[in-house]
Amino acid sequence: MKNGKVTDIIPAPAAEVFALLHNYDRRLEWDTLLSSARLDSEFPAAAKGAVSTCRGRWALGGIALRTRYVTFHPGEVAAVEMVNRPAFFDTFAASIRHRNVPEGGSEITYQFRFSARPVWLRKVLEPVMARIFRWETGKRLKALRAWFQNRKA
Repeated sequence: MKNGKVTDIIPAPAAEVFALLHNYDRRLEWDTLLSSARLDSEFPAAAKGAVSTCRGRWALGGIALRTRYVTFHPGEVAAVEMVNRPAFFDTFAASIRHRNVPEGGSEITYQFRFSARPVWLRKVLEPVMARIFRWETGKRLKALRAWFQNRKA
């Protein structure tokens, strides 16, 4: 199983960042990884128990992860676990923590863990997948930061 963590400072309060990040109607305004993002129809908004489907860009294989929110505390933390089995993923879970920082803005920390499949290829797949996921997550958080910076311009 591989783990990773990416942190950034966003020029907005934690509550605002949390609200935008979990607003699926607006997700593609800033998210550089995804080609689509939606909640299942029975969930009007992100909340504990809600299920979402996020499909990666085609350049990254267009893999769709369906996740269920297992923790949801607005302005503070949300965590998800994968509920489907897309190509190359055996397990996946992630948390996104938010905290206001004294100098203004907020810190966002995205942590993930996953295991690859097939099992016999894990030793090869997991280091590559972890490196790509860390890099893409860094790009996503920079894009989120830029979205808030441009909003104020």
